Amino acid sequence: MNVELPDKLYYSIGEVAKAFDVNASLIRFWEKEFEIIQPKKNKKGNRLFTKDDIECFKNIFYLVKIKGYTLEGAKQVIGKKGIVTTTEEIDVVERLQEIKNELIKLKMSFEDSEEILEKDELN
Repeated sequence: MNVELPDKLYYSIGEVAKAFDVNASLIRFWEKEFEIIQPKKNKKGNRLFTKDDIECFKNIFYLVKIKGYTLEGAKQVIGKKGIVTTTEEIDVVERLQEIKNELIKLKMSFEDSEEILEKDELN
């Protein structure tokens, strides 16, 4: 899961929602459900999320949307393992996905090479 955000101190709820491709209402809901997310609020009451908050969202998103955990299940996993372990697992999964994609590309190029050789042999 690759979240694209510019490098800055605080992010608006709109930026976070767009980065995760979810509605802002889901961000607000998760904020209420998970104590680990504590955005600052400006004088207007707008939420300002830090990089730590983004990491927490990344973990929650991974557990709930990708792994299929319920909110209660995700809370238990985060409570038992801690946010750092979950982040490490996400990084490993992302790296394995990159490796898988590279292997698929190699396989396709190998199959293409075999087809070319077979055509040359027929001629």
